[in-house]
Amino acid sequence: MRVLCRIVGLYLLVGFLLCANAWAQTSPAKPKVVGYFPQWGMFNTPAYNVRNLITSGTAPLLTHLIYAFSDIENNRCATYDDWADYRQPLPANLTVNGVADVEATGVLAGNFHQLQELKARYPSLPIMISIGGGGMNPAIFSAAAAPANRQAFVASCINMYIKGNFAPGLTKPGIFTGIDIDWEYPKTTADLNNYLALLQEFRNQLNALGTGYVLSSNGGTWWGQWDYMNPDAAQNYIDFFTLSLYGFDGPWTNQTGFVAPLTQASLDPNPANNAAYVVNEYVSMGVEKTKILFGMPLYGYRWTGVPNVQHGLFVSGQPDQTEYPYRQISAMSGWNKYRDATTQEVWLYNASSQTFWTYDDAISLTYKAKYVSSQGLGGVMFWELSEDSTTGSMVKAVVKAF
Repeated sequence: MRVLCRIVGLYLLVGFLLCANAWAQTSPAKPKVVGYFPQWGMFNTPAYNVRNLITSGTAPLLTHLIYAFSDIENNRCATYDDWADYRQPLPANLTVNGVADVEATGVLAGNFHQLQELKARYPSLPIMISIGGGGMNPAIFSAAAAPANRQAFVASCINMYIKGNFAPGLTKPGIFTGIDIDWEYPKTTADLNNYLALLQEFRNQLNALGTGYVLSSNGGTWWGQWDYMNPDAAQNYIDFFTLSLYGFDGPWTNQTGFVAPLTQASLDPNPANNAAYVVNEYVSMGVEKTKILFGMPLYGYRWTGVPNVQHGLFVSGQPDQTEYPYRQISAMSGWNKYRDATTQEVWLYNASSQTFWTYDDAISLTYKAKYVSSQGLGGVMFWELSEDSTTGSMVKAVVKAF
């Protein structure tokens, strides 16, 4: 009887282990939570430093942090602002470890030193450098990615950021373990070939250093942007796309609308003016869902001179060119708040001042997070972290929804 019990018990144990292994293989991966950190944050009012990632409670929620941006000069990676990047000595009350920076030759300071301290506290957090950005002339990327310059350009970026050779006499490797390509956007057939070859070159040179280095690319959100990107081919070289699923309506139009609707809004006549449409297009082009990161805005836009029709939604107005952070919009009072039943997008309208605001709040971002989960997408991306509330409420709302 004892032998029989042992045999039965052994079969049960083996069966349990097989089932557990099968469950582990089929269970969905944890969604990525990626946030862009702005180089210029220390100059904001109020200032936003790396330390704020900790005081807000955001840091432990992130799976990747992307530092924006690296410049390109003479077909080589270069700093946009060396003072902000690695020279600015921060006082003790603004540093991660509570120790004041030292301004001296060969001593790392500024954002990069604080990222180094953040890495010491969260060693499993990949920190990436984003090259380019929407403010860069795409012709600069075109030249750097051309066959005559490509290999040396990639090598310069890896030397500066992955190997940590930031300046003569200043070498601090290990801070950055990934690269994000933000080329907005390839415009020609030659650009398309060079974009794909550039991603391949980055992938090859990163692989030559070892395993674990991350490579990503910003993806276009309209046909005119992704026409010369071939996302299906590009995905073979990158870990994920960061899709900027915002900016559907904004200062470029004299009609109010939503900055980042998930689906077609009730009164919007354009069926392509929403994030779900873009995601579906990427999937139809062959992009794996797990390589799509759903971009979420932490900012909004304003229109003035908006007549009191439909509570100001999808009517004429004078756009304000400024990008306003969520932390500022959410702190305003004296506004009527409305919500679109179809998209869950929120807007503010004041009839007396004829002013309209579009932005995202915890409800609309939670709605999007559930969409990300239901569609099996790779995760989310936030632009950008300094625009969240001081308690990181928007990032927390999204993570809670997963």
